[in-house]
Amino acid sequence: MTGPDVTRTLGVGIVGLSASGGWAAGAHVPALAAVPGYELRALSASSADTARVAGERHGVGRTFGSAAELAACEDVDLVVVTVQAARHRELVLPALEAGKAVYCEWPLATSEEEAAELTDLAAARRVRTAVGLQARSSPTIRYVRDLVADGWLGEVLSTSVVASGMSWGAEYDPRTSYLLDRTGGSTMLAIPFGHLVDALCACLGEFTEVSALSAVRRPEVREAGTGARAAMTSEDQVAVHGLLESGAVASLHFRGGRSHGTNLHWEINGTEGDLIVSGPHGHLQLAPVALRGARAGEELHELTVPARYFTVAGFRERAGHPAANLAAAYATLRAELDGVPVEPKDAVPDFAHGRRRHRLLDVITRSAATGRRLRMDED
Repeated sequence: MTGPDVTRTLGVGIVGLSASGGWAAGAHVPALAAVPGYELRALSASSADTARVAGERHGVGRTFGSAAELAACEDVDLVVVTVQAARHRELVLPALEAGKAVYCEWPLATSEEEAAELTDLAAARRVRTAVGLQARSSPTIRYVRDLVADGWLGEVLSTSVVASGMSWGAEYDPRTSYLLDRTGGSTMLAIPFGHLVDALCACLGEFTEVSALSAVRRPEVREAGTGARAAMTSEDQVAVHGLLESGAVASLHFRGGRSHGTNLHWEINGTEGDLIVSGPHGHLQLAPVALRGARAGEELHELTVPARYFTVAGFRERAGHPAANLAAAYATLRAELDGVPVEPKDAVPDFAHGRRRHRLLDVITRSAATGRRLRMDED
């Protein structure tokens, strides 16, 4: 039996790579370029013409006006979907039908039901899927996970988070006006809360029950620059309390906009010590974060993340770069696609994991709507 072919180049096709910039251009392109074994070979956009312009801008030769055409391209091994959540289902389905590996940005879908449909189809086609919850690929978060597992804190008693969503404040960017509509799936609960709570669960274990409150405190917001008024239905206040599998108590509060005080403070308290992750905003998936800790008899001090946690060359000095955690996720995914064993096994979560995370968000939403404390295994 021969081993995995780690020298084979994997062709990547990006759905949503634009000539005008955006997340795909600013994060996915440099992340892929930093990881050996990937080649950006194709892209698709909303039309053949816009795709052609984007191809010229990014030096991509194969351009398509639809995700289905891209998925059918024989030179594409991995399809990457980088558009807003409301379009994920329609753009992921052709890739799964074509039997291609798929990396889809988080949120995976607009609902648990959509996520279940995509997960079931992926299982039927037996393709490797990945969902973009790259906060768990952060060197700092991976180090925290290991510290907890190794007993640095002793028994974890509780954890608390206060964070700002940055968007969903008094003003909105017209380029991301879709964030205002809660039905589109790109909400504060789904995006920054979802990314952070996934990292929290990676380090401390899953929720067994939750109690939640949410509110739209700014039902009308202003467009930046023009001051034009627009309605916002996406919640700008989310507060969640719950119990983790270990029995530890968890408390998370996300606020829309930016605070003059605390914008990211995540504290983990144990019987032997405490850990604090802090940063300039609540988007843990891309925030440049600091880690501090203390145990009995110590003052709170900075903890240096060991060099072994920085798995992609060139990103240790650029830990706050939007592509840093994404590059680490791509490196792990590349190893998995080559058949190389990776630990932990959920380092790059698949669609089934994304479905479970949507389940948590759904239970939180129902708890906030009903005022009830809900168990995760309740229907």
